[in-house]
Amino acid sequence: MSTEQHDADAYGQELARISHHQHEATAARFTVFQALAAVGIGHEQADDIVSKLEAGAVAGAHTWISESSPPHGSEQRFEDGWFAGVRDVASYLLRIADTTATTWRGRAASSAMLLAHLQQPASPAPEQAPAEEPAPAPVPALVVKDVLAAAERFPWALAAPGTRHWPDGTFLDVALGAVRAEEREGYIERLEAFVEQHRARLEELLRAYGPGSRPASRGRYALIGQPETLVILERMESDPFGLRSQWEKELETVFLDDLEFAWGPRIRLSR
Repeated sequence: MSTEQHDADAYGQELARISHHQHEATAARFTVFQALAAVGIGHEQADDIVSKLEAGAVAGAHTWISESSPPHGSEQRFEDGWFAGVRDVASYLLRIADTTATTWRGRAASSAMLLAHLQQPASPAPEQAPAEEPAPAPVPALVVKDVLAAAERFPWALAAPGTRHWPDGTFLDVALGAVRAEEREGYIERLEAFVEQHRARLEELLRAYGPGSRPASRGRYALIGQPETLVILERMESDPFGLRSQWEKELETVFLDDLEFAWGPRIRLSR
């Protein structure tokens, strides 16, 4: 095995371990927010408590790094470079700790929203809206219907119409609201091309985070396996800034953040 191949394999293993710890931390944070809410701790105070705990963990890493030493018997130039690198890393960790302690807000409220969703009974099939009722998204109703029908044709969309989490189409409306005017003509063909291009990636996403997976069993990644999510992912690849801007106007970002983390777009906008 070449050195380059060995390095790539080692780095891949590191990424897998980091991903594992991130999943564990997400589940643990969700549990902590539930416990704090159960004893009457408000969202702002819960955010403050969890942020301080996480900042303390980063500060612990800062201490560990700062106290590290180069291998015994190293040359002076190596030692000088070692300590210079330690100072740079320690300073960066300190900035992360400062930011973590003061800026992470809204996560307790998002967790409460997710918990409330998970505790809801299954929604009944929606009734046909009156013809005179305007569509909630800036895309004609006929286009929304056709796009959803196209998404349902792909095997990736596991959820049948009677078992969808959101039959009212809220997430689809928001995603289509991020489709620019010049992209609307032929959008179904664009969506089909996206699925063909990313078929292997979609299958891996469904396997790792979809229904029946370990992350999904903890109440996360609820959008994966829903047909409208294909539109969200297409927008995440094509216009991530536009999608997030549209989303933040109408919805909490917890579902989008989870999906963005799992998909791993070129431009990651969530924390």
